[in-house]
Amino acid sequence: MDDLARWRSEFPILEHTVYMISNSLGAMPRAAARSLAEYADTWATRGVRAWEERWWMMAREVGDRIGAVIGAPPDSVSMHPNVTSAEMTVLSCLLPEGRRRRIVCPAMDFPSMIYLYRAHEAAGFELAMVPAEPDLTVREDRMVDAIDDRTALVALSHVFFRSSYIFDPRPIVEKAHAVGALVVADIFQAAGIIPVDVTGLGVDFATGGCLKWLCGGPGNGYLYTRPDLAPALKPRFTGWVAHRAPFDFEIDGFDRTAGAYAMMSGTPPIPAFYTAIPGLDIVREIGVNRIREKSKRMTARLLELVDQHGYRSVASRNPERLAGTVAVDVPDAAFVAKALNARDFVVDYRPGVGVRVSPHFYNTFGELDHLFAEIARIRKGQ
Repeated sequence: MDDLARWRSEFPILEHTVYMISNSLGAMPRAAARSLAEYADTWATRGVRAWEERWWMMAREVGDRIGAVIGAPPDSVSMHPNVTSAEMTVLSCLLPEGRRRRIVCPAMDFPSMIYLYRAHEAAGFELAMVPAEPDLTVREDRMVDAIDDRTALVALSHVFFRSSYIFDPRPIVEKAHAVGALVVADIFQAAGIIPVDVTGLGVDFATGGCLKWLCGGPGNGYLYTRPDLAPALKPRFTGWVAHRAPFDFEIDGFDRTAGAYAMMSGTPPIPAFYTAIPGLDIVREIGVNRIREKSKRMTARLLELVDQHGYRSVASRNPERLAGTVAVDVPDAAFVAKALNARDFVVDYRPGVGVRVSPHFYNTFGELDHLFAEIARIRKGQ
């Protein structure tokens, strides 16, 4: 019995689509439309008064909802337009000094992060990338060996976007802290599909967003900052929201506020916050442990289907190392993905791994079998 099937009616796209792309964009909860309508009505009827009545504190409201999912204490999660902006905030807390100017990251990180780190080489940082193994994993021991007293920041993905491989941050955090370096974890592909406890992991920062497994739409990037570290940080990528008295409009000096808002910059994207709340509430009500239990059974079934059809996959066969996505290396994968989307089987394609299939708690096991049957029909030209 699938006790999560009752949630399907909350996601309109499932009425006509086999939606298997939650690693890229989660299905929109039905309540998100009502929430956006509430935003429009508030703007229409309350105008600028909405800022003091709710909008100014919505970043805290949404950040604390995210914190409840990722194991972060209240007022430790700040909101940002996207993960790249959040990572930029982290980098702006650091300066390359003496020997300590190295950023260490795995080659399997999302490219936007690597672009950002490389751009900061012009400011004096050095990027050291730990190469991937042939199966697109990265060995934790090689990451540990790359960290030394030259390291300023270690950046890593908790789950790799190409392969859905679960990377263990704990030995990296231990080594980084031993040499005086900070750690930022990208938990975008983890939060909402596997249990995440940023406090327990001991990371200094964690970045992510709501638009994937948290079903919250774009514009909802977030940044967790370790509370005991936060008072010593002075991000250079900042703005008026981070001021203790923003409406005093002072220009002499900068009296930084405390808590999550200290890591924010300019005016926040209020409409995006309205879209994030319904998905976060659903995920919290279900519980990530229950989501993970179903996800493990679904990815196991996907791997059975991969083997039955004679395809290959970079997905780990260790269920404790595989998050919510199974990449299917079917011949002519780019063509197959395009044909599937045209037939309302929504997936995506990534070079080097093939068709990525990412079921969530609202999907059914029957849809998995239906998807592979459709792949077979496409390959036969039907």
